[in-house]
Amino acid sequence: MTLPIFIPGDDPGPDFVGLLGRMGVGAFDSTIAVDAAQITHGTTVLAIRYSDGVLMAGDRRATSGHLISHRSIQKVFPADRHSGVAIAGAAGPAMEMVRLFQLQLEHYEKVEGSALTLDGKANQLSQMLRTHLPAAMQGLGVVPLFAGYDPRQEKGRLFQFDITGGRYEERDFAAIGSGGLHASTVVKLRHHDGMGSDEAIDVAIEALFQAADEDMATGGPDMVRGIYPVLAQITADGFERLDDDDVAARTGTLLERLGSAS
Repeated sequence: MTLPIFIPGDDPGPDFVGLLGRMGVGAFDSTIAVDAAQITHGTTVLAIRYSDGVLMAGDRRATSGHLISHRSIQKVFPADRHSGVAIAGAAGPAMEMVRLFQLQLEHYEKVEGSALTLDGKANQLSQMLRTHLPAAMQGLGVVPLFAGYDPRQEKGRLFQFDITGGRYEERDFAAIGSGGLHASTVVKLRHHDGMGSDEAIDVAIEALFQAADEDMATGGPDMVRGIYPVLAQITADGFERLDDDDVAARTGTLLERLGSAS
């Protein structure tokens, strides 16, 4: 595939959405009828700010109506080196949005020679959600979480969105999806200023476990298949996904503690 060439007056520059438009990538056809019950949906994701940055986590289940369509879907992705995005909602459009968002940030950095600020990245994702609104009105809603390490403020920051593209920065934590209410309750009760990395990881694992215990669309740890939540840390050193063996060991410790307390 060859890259498009524009004359100076038509060059969209770092405007990735403008580039897509000039290449003929059209918007979603809002006249298409969609049966939402047949669409694969991702469920619960969360983000927690801690002393060194921000932690993102997501369960692995995807549902179609009342059926489990996938047991090991990934919902937490790197956006670039110092930011990440987690998805809830219609899985297909959400993953496509993540891929376009990743390309958009890479495109801007290559054209401008420097990365967008964290606020700029959040604004770009908000713009993508606004252009996706016709699809959302047809039952293909996507609601992401965006988080990253801000080198200017030297701390982790996180943002929530709605399907219209509204962008809302949260101070300490956020959780979305069908189990988001249950997960956020656990985090709210245990979050505190100065929370360290290890504690944030344990809180995120417990929050997803409790959400799965109350919400049928949220997947809990699957010891038989070896499927555990996806967790990633974003610090000054960049985006790093936690090793599955570490998550499994921490999950085992949680289950032992809950079992002994019952």
